Amino acid sequence: MKIILAQPRGFCAGVERAIEIVERALKVHGAPIYVRHEIVHNKYVVNSLKAKGSIFVNEIDEVPDGSVLIFSAHGVPKSVSERAAQRDLKIYDATCPLVRKVHAEVAKMHKNGYEIVMIGHVGHPEVEGTVGQVSQKIEVVESAEQVGKLKLKNSEKVAYVSQTTISCDDSKVVIEALKKKYPLVLEPKKADICYATQNRQDAVKKLASQVDIVLVVGSKTSSNSNRLREVAEGVGTPAYLLDDASEINPGWLKDKSVIGITAGASAPEILVEEIIEKLQELETCEVVTMDGVQESVEFPLPKGLWKKDLEEAGANS
Repeated sequence: MKIILAQPRGFCAGVERAIEIVERALKVHGAPIYVRHEIVHNKYVVNSLKAKGSIFVNEIDEVPDGSVLIFSAHGVPKSVSERAAQRDLKIYDATCPLVRKVHAEVAKMHKNGYEIVMIGHVGHPEVEGTVGQVSQKIEVVESAEQVGKLKLKNSEKVAYVSQTTISCDDSKVVIEALKKKYPLVLEPKKADICYATQNRQDAVKKLASQVDIVLVVGSKTSSNSNRLREVAEGVGTPAYLLDDASEINPGWLKDKSVIGITAGASAPEILVEEIIEKLQELETCEVVTMDGVQESVEFPLPKGLWKKDLEEAGANS
């Protein structure tokens, strides 16, 4: 059996930043710290942070006064951040900077009098955070069919933004439908789908054309991981989403000689390594990594969690 690893795969800069914010906050302030919603959508990551002293809550009302509160990488509605600011809380915002870019676009579009359409998945935390940036109703659509059903007041003042983790191919279809229905629709100056989403989808598309089956490492709640599975299937290759090695079904591998593995932007590399080990227990495997984009993006950490803050915390402990 041959295993081909997608490149790039796994953690993106926004996820790395969010996890590091939680881990540094624990070192600076000590446990417990509170996180609104899952910091990223990955069961392994969330459970490991719970073990270190993080408490994940659905609403900030569950956070005691005087506590440390962290907003997840997906961002929060403006009403949540405003309510939190009125409380006796130490707040760190782990919202991905690329999601914040979309928030800024929405605020500007609203200010300039545009009706806004968001391409994304209803109910996803990133979508809820984005539509919650302004008081006006933002229409959320996932398909060209939904675009056809839109009834906006002024067809000449329509703008759109996108969830950062949706399928690039699917979003193009929706954007085309929006442009057909609203020829003057205002686009973001730069595409909202993030570099990591684009890179991983491009890589899995290439991978799927070279293998008999694709295993996507990621949690069921992870939007970008689900999209990777869909992209692989779109090439015509069977693909399965799994949290870890325990979910491998040997039946998937029957008559398969080349296995492709990728990982969503919130899935750590250790899970990929464990899956490789499991496959090698079943059959002798050659492991190669395909050529691909080498990512070097880094996002700065919030003030209060810099190296000097860790050093001070260590000296005072």
